[in-house]
Amino acid sequence: MTLLGSYVRPRESRRVWSGGLVALLHELGFSDGAARIALTRLVRRGLLSRHREGRLVHYSLTSRTVALLDDGDRRIFGLGRRDEPAGTWTVLWQNIPETRRKSRERLVRRLRFLGFGPVQDGTWLAPHDREAEVLALLTELEVAEHAGLMLGTPSAALDVRRLAGRAWDLDGLSARYAAFVAEFGDCPRDLSDPEAFAVRTRLVHTYREFPSLDPELPAGLIPAPETRAAAVKLFHDLYSALAPPAQRHFDRTLSTR
Repeated sequence: MTLLGSYVRPRESRRVWSGGLVALLHELGFSDGAARIALTRLVRRGLLSRHREGRLVHYSLTSRTVALLDDGDRRIFGLGRRDEPAGTWTVLWQNIPETRRKSRERLVRRLRFLGFGPVQDGTWLAPHDREAEVLALLTELEVAEHAGLMLGTPSAALDVRRLAGRAWDLDGLSARYAAFVAEFGDCPRDLSDPEAFAVRTRLVHTYREFPSLDPELPAGLIPAPETRAAAVKLFHDLYSALAPPAQRHFDRTLSTR
């Protein structure tokens, strides 16, 4: 998904050669077999369409994948760039039956990416108004009948820090941001095309975890992680600086031979 979002999606109607994708994944440390299995799974999940052209197999993004990547972009590229005052919070609870286990798992993954944290079994909390996103998600997964949704504000008598500590690992989040800055902070900009591709892909793949970890709590209630601002700036600077050589390597490798 990192490769699709970073290098394919700007050309939504583009078909990409399977052999090139396997080669790129091999550069990133995956065996050819593991890469082909991953592609097959994405087809089965409706995230890629498979096209045979003679002896060659190509893939294209499905409309569902484009929508998922749009949602992902909003969270990834908007992370840490807003300073909203303390306001409406969102509470969701669900009791999706075991027979709909896959839908429940997809709901949980998407809730985390929207900044929700678990308060107790089946109950999730976000420190922002996420009503529109959640209603759309429940409809998409066809599980609205098994869920409830409420908007509100924390009581002034409540220890918000303690509540947030139950839903999110705030201390661990600070350490993750610091580790990100330490890993990529000294990265040179004058890399070869293959080196730029490897670094930029790892950069995105590491950073895209933060929306699932960082609830972006209102600064008026709980200060932002100390190194978040540095991590956000580093990501945007390096992502843009390495884009041309990384894209050249991707395109060159994806050209059919």
